[in-house]
Amino acid sequence: MSYDYHIGVDYHKAYTHLVVQDSGGKVLRSGKVKNDPQSLAGFLTPYLENSHAVMEASRNWTVMYDWLDELCDDVVLAHPLKVKAIADAKIKTDKIDATILAHLLRADLIPQSYVPTEAARELRQALRERIFFVRLRTMVKNRVVTIFDRYPTQTRALREMTDLFGKEGRGQLELLSVSVIDREHIDRAIAFIDDINEKIREAEKTIRRFSADNVDVRRLKTIPGVGEFFARLIAAEIDDVSRFRSAKKLAAYAGLVPSTYASGGKCWNGRIIKAGNKWLRWAFVEAAAPAIRAEPALKFDYERLKATKGANRAKVVIARKLLTIAFQMLRDKRDYERRDALEQLPTSSRLS
Repeated sequence: MSYDYHIGVDYHKAYTHLVVQDSGGKVLRSGKVKNDPQSLAGFLTPYLENSHAVMEASRNWTVMYDWLDELCDDVVLAHPLKVKAIADAKIKTDKIDATILAHLLRADLIPQSYVPTEAARELRQALRERIFFVRLRTMVKNRVVTIFDRYPTQTRALREMTDLFGKEGRGQLELLSVSVIDREHIDRAIAFIDDINEKIREAEKTIRRFSADNVDVRRLKTIPGVGEFFARLIAAEIDDVSRFRSAKKLAAYAGLVPSTYASGGKCWNGRIIKAGNKWLRWAFVEAAAPAIRAEPALKFDYERLKATKGANRAKVVIARKLLTIAFQMLRDKRDYERRDALEQLPTSSRLS
């Protein structure tokens, strides 16, 4: 579609720099506006008819994106890393960044990022909150374990406990003979952990409320190793599986593909690229261990690969298999199919 106005948007926390170009690349207006819908509309009002805008997928991009979506005929979300690869400049200012974005938009050279649905955005926010609280709880627990280093003899048994902060573990912590200051630290940490546990339960209620009607979540939970939380996380990060042409495309999006070096007709594969969606990659890698325990076919593949490639590489391969299974299930709209162990052992995937 041909547009009359091309708007480059360089979005920041307190302000945004805008550059408006016509179809010939002439700058019609350039300047800063405060980050509020009224200031934005006032700046762009003469140029809104048959217009489109572009902005990078920076932190909290959804705020400015939604404002622009109300004003312009179309809004393009640019992939920040790929834009920098195309339009890297030695002299970098807000005006230059917005101008380059407008030029790339006018030439239809913007590498686009996917814009998730509003439901997926809300679920992602709820999931991020729970992840934050769980990581905070882990930090607090690690601080308590650090205190043990000052009491190696008394804490030897505590270090071997599987659930140090459960009922039995807390009873042992109360009996531990430590200094006054360390006792206060331990008691405050345990009280803080209880507060965090309550926040986690509240966050989980929010997650369930925002994903109650999500059929993909129910379907993903049938995969071995994928529990309720990871099912919701995977569903939110993928959002619409039809945007991926194949499981390989989804694996690349998740960063579960090997890095490749090719030169002179020779090709080498290295570690996984670790680019793309870190949450999706994390979910499948974490789900690999319970999946291996639950599914004989995956355990067979893991043990075979572990003998030649090592445990870490074998785990990543299983994560990639789980991703492929999830893609095929969501694409074909069917649940995971379990079979007896004798049927499972020769195969690498239940859905391949």
